[in-house]
Amino acid sequence: MNHPGEAQRSASGPTRPSRVRRPEIVRDHGILLSLLVLVLWLSMSTDAFLTSTNLVNLLDQAAVPGLLACAATLCLLCGLFDLSMSAVLALSAVTSVLVTGQFGILWGACAGILTGALCGLVNGAVVIRIGVHSFIGTLALGFVYRGLALILTAGAIVYPQARQLPRFQLLARPDLPAGVTPASVLFLLVAAALWLLLAGTTFGRRVYAVGGNAEAARLSGIRVGAVRVAVLVLSSVCAALAGLVLASRGGSAQADMGSLLELSAIAAAVVGGTSVLGGQGALWRGLVGIAILTLIGNGFNLLGFDTTYQQVLEGLLILGAVSVDQTLRRRD
Repeated sequence: MNHPGEAQRSASGPTRPSRVRRPEIVRDHGILLSLLVLVLWLSMSTDAFLTSTNLVNLLDQAAVPGLLACAATLCLLCGLFDLSMSAVLALSAVTSVLVTGQFGILWGACAGILTGALCGLVNGAVVIRIGVHSFIGTLALGFVYRGLALILTAGAIVYPQARQLPRFQLLARPDLPAGVTPASVLFLLVAAALWLLLAGTTFGRRVYAVGGNAEAARLSGIRVGAVRVAVLVLSSVCAALAGLVLASRGGSAQADMGSLLELSAIAAAVVGGTSVLGGQGALWRGLVGIAILTLIGNGFNLLGFDTTYQQVLEGLLILGAVSVDQTLRRRD
């Protein structure tokens, strides 16, 4: 399903010269061509790429950054930045492990998700009530959340009780058919739910409206502050779920886990074609972006390339995506 910006361009199509529409087609769908080219290149370069083991492993690797990419895409569409995601991830994971040790795994999981939701509410209060820009507000609160995680753990790694460990690591075990992990299924379910939320509900249309022009959205009767708070809460809940997956994989949690993952998530959203200026993009674009970044990492491993160049390549991809977005916006 097209996002509002794409729908608007489609509605005005017959009045616009075809040579002007060509860059828009590149912007809207070029990312899919890039993904296809990458898949074809890896398929021809190594026999290990298209094996079921590697594909299942790719999906599992994408679970944590994918959950954060969903959150980052949602925030960018609404005209927000959430730079506290990795800190919320760590604080939620630490809280989950500590509560699990005292009250059991179910209460631990609930405590982790609730911690994420509370962090999102605090982010929303600071951004909406105090009026701090989301970039600065979530960056500062990220330090606070990371510090709270450090206080709770006293700088140590925390573990659930030994008898709880097998069930605590349930999300990371490849127990499903074809060796798929529950973490991968969780990621796909969250992505599907957020896609439906954005593409098929009034709330989703309001997210685009607020991100595109907050003042116009306010004048049309949309409660801009409430929409932004809801988006920040959803973002933090996604980060909390990512924290549960990471804690499950390691069977433990610590204050510095997941550091800087929010930058990779924002990079995936931008590479996928979601605008950093808000109001234009789609959730599937963030998923394609995380697929490309995951495939690049997988390709470097399979082909034995020096991973130093991986960072250079990813940086150039992000720079290119933002440059194309800015150029085409000026033309519009």
